[in-house]
Amino acid sequence: KHLTLGNLVPPGRSRIPTRQDHRRPTGYAGPDRGFLVGGGTRLMAKLTTLKSNFTAGEVSTRLVGRSDLRSYANGASQLRNVIIQPTGGVARRPGTRYVDHAAGPGRLVAFEFNTEQTYLLCFSDERIDVYTDGVRTATVDAPWTEVQIKKLSWVQSADTLLVVHPDVPPKKITRSSHADWQIFDWVFSEEDGRIYQPHHKFAETDVTLATNTTSGTITVTASADVFVDDHVGTRFRISNKEIEITAIASPTSATATVKETLAGTAATKDWEEQSFSAARGYPAAVTFHQDRMVIGGSRDLPNQIWMSKSSDLFNFDLGEGLDDESIEFALLSDQVNACSAVFSGRHLQVFTTGAEWMVTGDPLTPGSVQIRRQTRVGSPADRTVPPCNVDGATLFVPRTGRELREFLFTDVEQAYQSRDLATIAEHLIKDPVDQDFDPRLRNLNLVMADGTMAMLTIYRAEEITGWSLCTTEGEIRSVCTIDDDVYLLTERNNGYFIETFDETLQVDCGLTLADSEGKTEWTGLNHLEGWTVKVVADGSMQGEQTVTGGKITLTVAAKEVRVGLGYAHVIQPLPPSVNGGQGSNQGGRLRLVAATFRLKDASALRLNTGRGFIDVPFREFGNQLLDAPPVAFSGDRTVRAFGWRRDGTEALWRIEQDTPLPFTLLSVTEEISVNG
Repeated sequence: KHLTLGNLVPPGRSRIPTRQDHRRPTGYAGPDRGFLVGGGTRLMAKLTTLKSNFTAGEVSTRLVGRSDLRSYANGASQLRNVIIQPTGGVARRPGTRYVDHAAGPGRLVAFEFNTEQTYLLCFSDERIDVYTDGVRTATVDAPWTEVQIKKLSWVQSADTLLVVHPDVPPKKITRSSHADWQIFDWVFSEEDGRIYQPHHKFAETDVTLATNTTSGTITVTASADVFVDDHVGTRFRISNKEIEITAIASPTSATATVKETLAGTAATKDWEEQSFSAARGYPAAVTFHQDRMVIGGSRDLPNQIWMSKSSDLFNFDLGEGLDDESIEFALLSDQVNACSAVFSGRHLQVFTTGAEWMVTGDPLTPGSVQIRRQTRVGSPADRTVPPCNVDGATLFVPRTGRELREFLFTDVEQAYQSRDLATIAEHLIKDPVDQDFDPRLRNLNLVMADGTMAMLTIYRAEEITGWSLCTTEGEIRSVCTIDDDVYLLTERNNGYFIETFDETLQVDCGLTLADSEGKTEWTGLNHLEGWTVKVVADGSMQGEQTVTGGKITLTVAAKEVRVGLGYAHVIQPLPPSVNGGQGSNQGGRLRLVAATFRLKDASALRLNTGRGFIDVPFREFGNQLLDAPPVAFSGDRTVRAFGWRRDGTEALWRIEQDTPLPFTLLSVTEEISVNG
């Protein structure tokens, strides 16, 4: 009598019991799958799993129990210093090429005059360095301190960059040539002695102003404390007529010069002062939208929005509310809405510390403008992280510092939603301080406060959203994309550096040096003084050397060397999911029998399958000689493994190598044995 379990014994099929059958229940199983038989004994099974892509990127260990998710099948437990490719593989990230020493902590800003004239601006303490094609061509004195730089906001129009900070008068940076750059204060439109800038009454409604005469030099008297020393040089409007304060006698008395003859001298509640001044603070955010300049918030009016007159960017005359005249409104709700950024997308988007807003109007006019709150996420109050547009969605950093949100308009609801793009990789997001999008590699580079940089690969049409982490010998402080170049501001032990990703390098802060005759001594490495560097000479690894006196010395002459700081790339999968939809192996034992790695243009493979790292050879008789150029291998390499594992939360293999040579992993096939 034979035991039949479902369809495990085909009809008409029988077998002769063996000696082992007297010690355990009998049954039939195929060669590659085990099953439970009477008495609960689990027979050993062999499974073959294929990891065909890494498009979900690095995911949090909190997902170890969710093998049912698509992101589990397409994810990894660690992806460090690799780029996720749209086809599913991962490649070692490019190294960085040294551009220049930076003056100190700061921020990188792109300036693109046209497709042929692009510049990199490096803002540091009271200074701006201008780079043209990687060469510093100008240095300009600037008013912003190191502390203030993190809250700068800017927007560009033609050859002018407008820059604002709530504690500094707004500036415009203009370019005349590669080497000629200047910084000016904003100048609002003026006509017949009247300056068309925003005005506001900061005092209580019932506070009045009175004057002793209607023209010339006058004395202004307030019914309550109004004036401070910083009011000198500011404009007031009394009954819609302008005066300029020239001296302060007391909080209730000031001297002024009349710019427009006053209607009378009697005390009146109808007065206001200019919105932006040393006394009241300056704009916090700026952008352009529908041919208007949009100012978002200020130090003392954090929830106010101003829009200039149409086609007249520095004219904020409210006039009679005609279609082309300026617009002003406050974001009023049940929570604080200090403006942190204004962004021109499908609509005017306003990001505040408490919520996200949509401003509509087609076109925007004083009569058609509508303001609607969309989501209640909020942005950081202590820093400005410029929102980025990616395929019609605006990516912004929330105030939690543990997310990256996608502000996207949905046609079905006719409203914006704020989806978190870092739900499965929240461990990589640590108080972002800067971001920019690289359209060529489809990477959003997100710089963290701890000096790491998370890289989000986005292909919305293919539903690819995958995270990896970029680390270096030091900290990354700022990022900026100009055309196809991604620039970094890094902090290392010997100072601050401006660097750019370079696909010809596999080292950081590196240089490629050449000599047609060949030589052993290579100079020009002063920026790496005292560092232990990786050296690739004529395509061959030369090990490590320490830079002394700005130079290194090779044992054999070479015509080209690549020298820089090493970095390791790491690829580690999630724990295997071996249930196959037929239950779970949780608590059982398993082992990796063999793993086959499909590689492309890989020059080295350093692998750990549980018993330490090994260097997998790409030639039949071992690794190539050190003085021979490495082979760029494409194809499959199978590695056998040994040892059972009780803990099902451990990865079965790990790739980790700092060899400064290209590496691309396309897919992995695992053969696993499972035993209950």
